[in-house]
Amino acid sequence: MSIELKHLRYAEVAERCGSFRKAADLLALKQSNLSRRVRHLEEQLGIALFERTNSGVMPTPAGRDFFNGVRRVLNELQIVVDGAKAVGRGEAGYLTIGFYTSLSAGNLRASLIEYGRRFPQVEIRTVEGSRSRLFDGIQNGTVDIAVVTGEPASGCNRSMVLWSERIIVALPEDHPLAANDTIYWTDLKRERFLLSERDPGPEIQDILVAKLSSPGDLPDVVRHDVSPDNIKSLVGAGCGVSLMCEASMGATYAGVVYREARDGNGTTRIGYSAFWRERNDNPALRSFIRLLEERFPPISNGDGVHGASLRSLDPSP
Repeated sequence: MSIELKHLRYAEVAERCGSFRKAADLLALKQSNLSRRVRHLEEQLGIALFERTNSGVMPTPAGRDFFNGVRRVLNELQIVVDGAKAVGRGEAGYLTIGFYTSLSAGNLRASLIEYGRRFPQVEIRTVEGSRSRLFDGIQNGTVDIAVVTGEPASGCNRSMVLWSERIIVALPEDHPLAANDTIYWTDLKRERFLLSERDPGPEIQDILVAKLSSPGDLPDVVRHDVSPDNIKSLVGAGCGVSLMCEASMGATYAGVVYREARDGNGTTRIGYSAFWRERNDNPALRSFIRLLEERFPPISNGDGVHGASLRSLDPSP
């Protein structure tokens, strides 16, 4: 049986109005057209939906049951249509974001909170992993966008410079340098550095080597195959000091204090960018990119690098 939805709608409106004339006016139809289509619907169903009188129409017992079902169908169909439109506008659906920075504070955390506030119907899924794993995910479609440090791998043909974060020194709370508000790189010359082998540990080590190495004299670095969070636990246990990005300061670890690392040029920073695949047609991705563009427009930070500075360690937008 082929029944047109609009004919169901016409009959349902007539039942609510109790009159073909009032229903036709509401639907901007001729009364004769509406009456003919309702009659055709009754013929298709093989039942009378209405009792017709001079004063209007009343549903038959079979009609009342039919219209209760029709209203459920129309309401559910509207929910489906509205949901599909929301997905098409990027207001619903799924978004998978890859990262390896800390979510304890900083711009990524604040951006996720703001995106969730604006688009509560989008389910955010996060993937924490190495650069290679995240870029593989972008290639095979399991990750929509990756927020990481450094340059993209092949296949990520779209990118956006985001923010930069200060490099922070994590110290045991009883370390002599913990009494200083600011630490200079030269103060760290003889320290043992605990770094993670996981991202962004290698990039932070490059910064460390650039700041402290000299001919025949390299920094004392011990690399551990553990997460940056566990590196902080080792610092708190007095095993050494460490370097990390500013967003990591949002998490408190027993026996650990944070201090800014500086030299004659000021703070040392590491930049973050977003990478995604151009052919990714996920509407939720487009809405997330628009949010990032709004929050982190390109600006000059005074050292030739473009991108937004870390706005605040406060997770609120």
